Amino acid sequence: MALSTSSNFAKPDDAFRAIVEAHRGLSDAQSADLDAALVLVLANHIGDLDVLNEAIVLAKRRMLDDSQQQQQQQQ
Repeated sequence: MALSTSSNFAKPDDAFRAIVEAHRGLSDAQSADLDAALVLVLANHIGDLDVLNEAIVLAKRRMLDDSQQQQQQQQ
């Protein structure tokens, strides 16, 4: 199975909204816990270590790219 990076949702905005709403009213620590739990549940659902590793690399790259962009904007 290859990592799919295009939207698989019929209504992607609804999916995004569901995640945002799940965090509503939570503290920062609770939000982090929810994110961690969600990642583990979805990783288990994927059930493919190669796909999981590819997703980790992609997520880290995006996080680092975002961090570098923020640093450049602050200069």
